[in-house]
Amino acid sequence: MQTPRLLVSGAFRFAIALALVFALGAVALLAIVEHSVSAYAVEAAGDGILAEHDVLVGEFETSGRAALIAAINRHTRAVREDQFHYLLFDAAGARLAGALPAAAARTGWHEFEVFDPDRGGSGRPVPVRAFGSRLADGTLLVVANDISDLQDLRTGLRTSTVAFGVLISLLALAGGLVVGTLFLRRLDHVNNAIARINDGRLNERLPRIGMGPEFDELSVNLNRMLDRIEVLMNGLRQVSTDIAHDLRTPLTRLRQRLERMQLGTDPAPVPEQIDGAMAQIDEILGIFGALLRIGAMEARGAQASLGTADLSEMLGRLGQLYAPAIEDAEHVLDVSIAPEITVRGDIELLTQAVTNLIENAMNHTPAGSRIQLELERDGDQVRLMVADNGPGIAAEERSRVLGRFYRIDSSRSTPGAGLGLALVDSIARLHGATLTLADNTPGLRVELLFPHAPR
Repeated sequence: MQTPRLLVSGAFRFAIALALVFALGAVALLAIVEHSVSAYAVEAAGDGILAEHDVLVGEFETSGRAALIAAINRHTRAVREDQFHYLLFDAAGARLAGALPAAAARTGWHEFEVFDPDRGGSGRPVPVRAFGSRLADGTLLVVANDISDLQDLRTGLRTSTVAFGVLISLLALAGGLVVGTLFLRRLDHVNNAIARINDGRLNERLPRIGMGPEFDELSVNLNRMLDRIEVLMNGLRQVSTDIAHDLRTPLTRLRQRLERMQLGTDPAPVPEQIDGAMAQIDEILGIFGALLRIGAMEARGAQASLGTADLSEMLGRLGQLYAPAIEDAEHVLDVSIAPEITVRGDIELLTQAVTNLIENAMNHTPAGSRIQLELERDGDQVRLMVADNGPGIAAEERSRVLGRFYRIDSSRSTPGAGLGLALVDSIARLHGATLTLADNTPGLRVELLFPHAPR
């Protein structure tokens, strides 16, 4: 027979431990209360006995033994709320007054039981507390008081201690079981969600556990992790789909070129045919390299490994590097770089991003176009801009060109695979920068807005 899951759960063990802690705490507290109340009651009873004893001793010292005997007899006959019992023996051990048994003839404090000493020994046993002392003539005086109420109080307190301990334990156990059951139900929802995720439903998210802010924070963090995993998995599927569809064309062209070379139907010289095939292979390798770089950046995700990148130095270097090529392409380069601007970033990745933007501007604008490269502070942020006055990109296509392999119709005749801006977008997100594509009236203006990292 299988043990119920609740009985072997951590929640049930916690409930048992909680019940034991509450029980021990309750028993300890009530035991302290019982001891304190009992001590107070005993002290109060003792004070009453001593007061009565002192009255009788005063009677003896003032008026002698006969007056003491008369006082004991008078007090014995009197009906009082606090009824005392007495015993008076002379020095020879003969009873002079009082009804307490001879066993009570002791000095100091002591307790014993009597059978209604004022009624000749009949009835139920009565617990009494007594105090005895020797008087000046050797007479032994014992004064006792009924402490049955004190005994009843002690018994009641002990019973209450046990009863309250049991009750609190049961309540704690019941409360622990209720909380444990609720917790298991919440965990069942979480486990069911995890099972659905394991079945391939990556858009499933964990529900809030609802047992406190710590558990809710755990759910939120796990869901963030699942969001990241879903993005990576969707990206992997997208890359696989893109490779299957978009690399088919260059691979097909390469195969056709090789077939023509094999059949000898290509009129071009063989070295030229080989150069063309190698160029197509380089294009395919470039596509794969770009995909690998994008995937690596998206896998890194966090910015923990980023250092300090000097954008001013990097843009100045790229401006000098590309100036001859831009001039050869009959373009005009305008450079405006504010000095000593740094950001938190990876200098190699940022160089790759700006390189892609410059080459895009060179490849997709006609001769005579102007390319602008600017870097400036914008409040507490840094703005990097690459702009041109070419044909630009229509507003409805600006978000699409950030996707992988997307190319607008006007650029299909130019080199590239549609991965340049996708790579820039991945680098921007890695650096916490905002990438904006805007109309340069005419042309395209690409801006990267970075959080500023002072030197």
